[in-house]
Amino acid sequence: MAAQFRQSAQQKASSKPGKVPCDVCTGTVLKAQKSCLVCLVSYCEAHLEPHLTMSGLKRHQLIAPMENLESRMCEKHDKLLELFCKNDQMCVCMLCLIEDHKKHDVVPLKEEYKGKKAKLGKTEAEIQQMIQKRRQKIQEIKHSVELSDKNAEREITEGVQVFTALMETVQRNLNKLLDTIKEKQRKTEKQAEGFIEELEQEISELEKSSTEVKQLSGSRDHLHLLQNFTSLNAAPYTKNWTEVRVHPTSYKGTVVRAVSQLEETISEQMKRLYKVELKRVQQYEVDVTLDPDTANPYLILFDDGKQVKYGDAKKNLPDTPERFTKYSIVLSKQSFSSGRFYYEVQVKGKIEWNLGVARGSIDRKGEIALCPQKGLWTICLRNENEYKAGVGPGVRLSLKSGPKKVGVFVDYEEGLVSFYDVDATALIYSFTGCSFTEKLYPYFCPFPNNGGKNSAPLIISPVNQTE
Repeated sequence: MAAQFRQSAQQKASSKPGKVPCDVCTGTVLKAQKSCLVCLVSYCEAHLEPHLTMSGLKRHQLIAPMENLESRMCEKHDKLLELFCKNDQMCVCMLCLIEDHKKHDVVPLKEEYKGKKAKLGKTEAEIQQMIQKRRQKIQEIKHSVELSDKNAEREITEGVQVFTALMETVQRNLNKLLDTIKEKQRKTEKQAEGFIEELEQEISELEKSSTEVKQLSGSRDHLHLLQNFTSLNAAPYTKNWTEVRVHPTSYKGTVVRAVSQLEETISEQMKRLYKVELKRVQQYEVDVTLDPDTANPYLILFDDGKQVKYGDAKKNLPDTPERFTKYSIVLSKQSFSSGRFYYEVQVKGKIEWNLGVARGSIDRKGEIALCPQKGLWTICLRNENEYKAGVGPGVRLSLKSGPKKVGVFVDYEEGLVSFYDVDATALIYSFTGCSFTEKLYPYFCPFPNNGGKNSAPLIISPVNQTE
C-alpha cells in the first residue's frame, strides 16, 4: 500500500502542466526523465531503463527532456541536425554536408553553440549596460527636475522678497509724497487762517468805529460833537493789505522728484540683482580660444589664442571654407550645442567692436547681416559711443557708460543670449526666445584700426567671480 501511494504521488507530480510527458506511458502519463535523439522519444524513469541497461540502446544520445523532437531532425534527410553551416547560418545533418554544403564552413553544433552563447552573453551584457545607462539617465533627469524645482522655489522666494521690497519702497515714497503735499497745503491754510483772523479783527474794530461815527454824526449836541470830533474823525489804524497775497501752493516737480528718488532706489536694487545674476552665470565659465583657421587674413591672433586685433597687411592664407574673407571676423575653436556657457571679453581702448555668438552655418564669404535670422546674436560699438544690439536694423542701447569688459552668457535650451557690463554689474541686452538648432561658436570682430584709434585688441579674459 505504501509503494502504491508513493507511485500515485509520483504520477500526480509528474503530470503537472509544463513538464515533458513520457511518450510511452499509457493511461496515467508520467513525467519524462530523458529524451532520445535517436529514437526521437521521451521516456519516464521506468521506460528509460532499457536505454541504461541494453548495450545497443546505450549508444543512443540522451538529453534533458524536450518537446517537439521532430524539429531536431532534417526535414530533407530525416537525420539528426548535429552540424551548423556558417555560410548559410543554418543547422544541417551529415547528408546535407555531403550534398548541399560540401564546400561550406561547417562546424559541430556544440562548437557553434559556444560561439553563439558567448555572443549572446556579450549582447546580454550590452543590453544590461544600455539598461543601466537608461536608469542612470532617468536618475539624471529626476535630479535635473529636483534642481529645477529648487531653482524655481529659490527664484520665487527671491522674487517675492524683491517685489515685496519694491512695493514697500513705492508705498513709502508715495506716503512721503503725500505727506510733503499735505504739509505744504497745511502751511498755506495756516497762513490764510492767520490773514483771515487778522482781517476779521480789523473789520470788527472798523465796524465799532463806524458805529461811533454814526452816533456822533447824529448828535444834536454841538459841544459833544466838537469835543469828540478829533478822536473819531480819523479811521483807526489798519494794516495795508494791498500787497498781501496767499499764493496757491505750487507742487511743480514734487512728483518728479519723488519718482526720481524712487528710480534711484530701484536702480540700486536692480544693480544688486544684476550682481547676483552675474555671479550665477559666471559659474558657467568655459575656456574659449580663437580658431586661426576661421580668422580673416587681416587679423592678427596672439600666440595664447586669447587676443585678436586688426593688422595693416593681408596675410597669405589658404582660402578654406571655414575662413572669413569679407569681414574681420574670427570664431572660437570651441562649439556648443547644449547646456549653458559664459565667457568675458575685454574691449577697453576700442572705439568699434562686435561680439556674441554665431551658428556654424553662417556665411563666411559674402555679406553678413547682424541679426538672429542670419545666425548671429551680437552687440556692437560703432563710432565710439553708438551701442547697438543686432536685431534687424539694430536696436540702439542707452548705456550710462561704455563697458570695458563684456560678459556673454548663453543658455542653449532656454534660447537665451545675454550680455553684461562686468565692471558695472549691469545687464546690457538679452536675446530671448531664440531657437537654436546648430552648434554655436563665440564670435569676435575687432574692426579695422581706424588710423590707430581702434588698434587695441579684443582679449578673452579669465573670469573673476563678482564679489
